[in-house]
Amino acid sequence: MTKQVIICVDDEKTILKSLKTELKEALGNTYEIEIAEGGKDALELIAELLEDGYEIPLIISDYVMPDMKGDELLRLVHEISPKTLKVMLTGQATIEAVGNAIKQAKLYRYIGKPWQTEDLRLTVTEAVHSYSQDKKLAEQNAELRKINQELEVALSQQLKLTEAAKRFVPNEFVSLLSHDSLSDVRLGDSVEKEMSILFSDIRDFTALSESLTPQENFNFINSYLSRMEPNIIKNHGFIDKYIGDAIMALFGQSASDAVNAAISMLHSLAEYNQHRMSCSYAPIKIGIGINTGSLMLGTVGSTNRMDSTVIGDAVNLASRLETMTKSYGVSMLIAQNTFLQLTDPKSYSIRNIGCVRVKGKSDLMTIYEVFDADPPELKERKLATLPVFVEALYNYAAAKHQEAAELFADCVRKNPLDRVAQNYLQRCHEMHAILPQSNSDFI
Repeated sequence: MTKQVIICVDDEKTILKSLKTELKEALGNTYEIEIAEGGKDALELIAELLEDGYEIPLIISDYVMPDMKGDELLRLVHEISPKTLKVMLTGQATIEAVGNAIKQAKLYRYIGKPWQTEDLRLTVTEAVHSYSQDKKLAEQNAELRKINQELEVALSQQLKLTEAAKRFVPNEFVSLLSHDSLSDVRLGDSVEKEMSILFSDIRDFTALSESLTPQENFNFINSYLSRMEPNIIKNHGFIDKYIGDAIMALFGQSASDAVNAAISMLHSLAEYNQHRMSCSYAPIKIGIGINTGSLMLGTVGSTNRMDSTVIGDAVNLASRLETMTKSYGVSMLIAQNTFLQLTDPKSYSIRNIGCVRVKGKSDLMTIYEVFDADPPELKERKLATLPVFVEALYNYAAAKHQEAAELFADCVRKNPLDRVAQNYLQRCHEMHAILPQSNSDFI
């Protein structure tokens, strides 16, 4: 414990002796009592005590002294030991001197000479008690500041961990499991939801990646994905996972959100390709498949390593649709379930391009091409040939292959870049494609 000293300053030895006696009787042996016979001696004593690690709770000084006035001494003491309480003891101090001491030295109290014993003892005990309370309060405040700083550091670290966790497990996923925090998620947590699922993938990525170094591959994928993500987020979706260059995103509010996100992704891709070509890189193509339906969303793995996932037929069909964009030569395909849940289907450029057999099921699923993001000329030609395309598809479904072939050929003449019409025309011309095998995807 730090030793504490009370200092008495007066140029009269009898006064100092009396003060020391009074203080000993009032305070006992709790404090050491030191005396000084003038201002300069007092300042030297204080400097030595502070250097030796003593605390000085209280100084009592006379006002009239040969070498220095009491108010000047207390002002200097305040500069070197501002927490020390100051009492001025005299019968000759002017109001101005007392005012100066109060203003410049934060005078604790003024006691006139001759003093009353009870008044002096009460002043001294109150002063040391006030010093003690202020010291405790300062220590508590320091401890609180320390704790607060530690909490701020811990909170900052926790926020960093939370932000880092969001990059691996989106908040939306945690919320769908009815949890407030990722730390609440447990292995096996699951929930059934009606959602729209979007899959996208870069065409011929394997061939592209083989021409790049590992670092160039990472740079390319991250450059591409960073341009795709905002389109999903702004349309109320979230990315469930990245699978290499592929994206799997979920939309819980509206099927239209998923379609809007896909259109926006394709527009961003067009801008990205302009940038790539300006840097002498080849443009890239992607395919997007969207389905809407019931799925199970939850956690899989073990207690040591978990992952979020979604499973269900709706998910599998969305993935198949993305794969089928390559066969049809289109950028986006959506399932009938998604089409039926669009808020305003007429606001999109959409055409029915036939039915597919759902793997493992006997049902057929109508699929639709959304071509809003096609180049303007291609989009306009698809819209212009839409009536002929619809009639051709009707004849094809009715097994009137000759009639269908003539109509699809008309579509191709008017729009040579229509890969879907080309696909059907080829099927009509090839006998094995006219009557589909039992395991065929196309009907």
